[in-house]
Amino acid sequence: WCGEGRAAMIVRAAVKVIRGAPASGARLSATRSSAAGRGRLGLGKVGLVQSRRVAGGRRLAANARDGAGGGGGGGKAGMDAEELFWFDLNGFLVVRGALSEREVAGLNAAIDAHLPAARARDASALKNAAPESAMTASGSRVDMGGMLAWEEPAFRELLTQPTLTRYLTEILGKGFRLDHQPLVIVQSNDSEGFALHGGPLSGDDGVPQGRFNPELQYRCVNGTPWTSLLAASVSLCDAESGDGGFCVLRGSHKLNFAVPSAVTHGLADKFQDHIHQPAVKKGDIILFSEATVHGALPWRPRQSGKERRLALLRFAPANMAYGRAYTDEWGSGVFERCTPAQRAVLQPPYAPRLERAVLSDAGEDGTTAYKRSEEKRAHDAHIFGTPYF
Repeated sequence: WCGEGRAAMIVRAAVKVIRGAPASGARLSATRSSAAGRGRLGLGKVGLVQSRRVAGGRRLAANARDGAGGGGGGGKAGMDAEELFWFDLNGFLVVRGALSEREVAGLNAAIDAHLPAARARDASALKNAAPESAMTASGSRVDMGGMLAWEEPAFRELLTQPTLTRYLTEILGKGFRLDHQPLVIVQSNDSEGFALHGGPLSGDDGVPQGRFNPELQYRCVNGTPWTSLLAASVSLCDAESGDGGFCVLRGSHKLNFAVPSAVTHGLADKFQDHIHQPAVKKGDIILFSEATVHGALPWRPRQSGKERRLALLRFAPANMAYGRAYTDEWGSGVFERCTPAQRAVLQPPYAPRLERAVLSDAGEDGTTAYKRSEEKRAHDAHIFGTPYF
């Protein structure tokens, strides 16, 4: 949208943006309520020029196009005004440089160690793209799971990664929780994408189109964003514009009409005019509300032989759930490998005021929470037979 000279002027004018201090790590501390725990808006100015990889005007322009925020270390402040604007407008945000090179290398090394257990979605019932659609391709997507139980700690460390948790707290509130089992996606050249899905209204998914979808919603109330389910797509490879991968219908988290079937499968005449595939680098995180209609274009990178890798995690507010992995304690041996802070993110859904352990960037070691009065606990135990209603 502007030449390098003009963008460089913008960068120079923006150097007054305050750089956030590195976080010392997520800790556990008490909170009085989910509302009190939400980050106050505008405390931190971690704007576009804070990204580690801003190199002249082209990077700044790309950030503005994709609604990108700055990462790289994770200060204690919440999202800044521009990040809130882009996320609310588009339904997604690219957090540039959210993970360090060391963190990315650790995740990729763990994947390499367990790659023989990966499973391709070759069966017709597992295909994510309809035949003859714009998302289909000759190859299959490859999935991996079970990372929370791996000996390598890299994926458990994502649960409390300072930059990521800063955004999760802003959007989901104190006590946010992991909702789905983490998923690793691996793709080779010419492997299929994923038909558009998600959104606040039912689409081309076997139920009458246009019905209210209570499981996938977005709101912004008094300047505070909220969504019932938030995805974090952690980029473990570079993906240039046109390579394929994650794509999104910007602003569709606020749609009022069902997505037509031809749009869902990429067959509409104006599909290319409206679909957006953000370019990402290793260590970037795409945060998107699951109420935003999204999918994946076939992986056809310009660089021959380049593999696509990402880790996909979904999070929810403290008292909400879509997935049910928590009913099985996330799998055998997971809790034993987790720190107290990591276990806090794996708790079942219930309100923070019921003595929920929550993450904080302020606090002390160990698990602490809002404390109910002994009288209330004793009363509940007397009438319910349990200390909590």
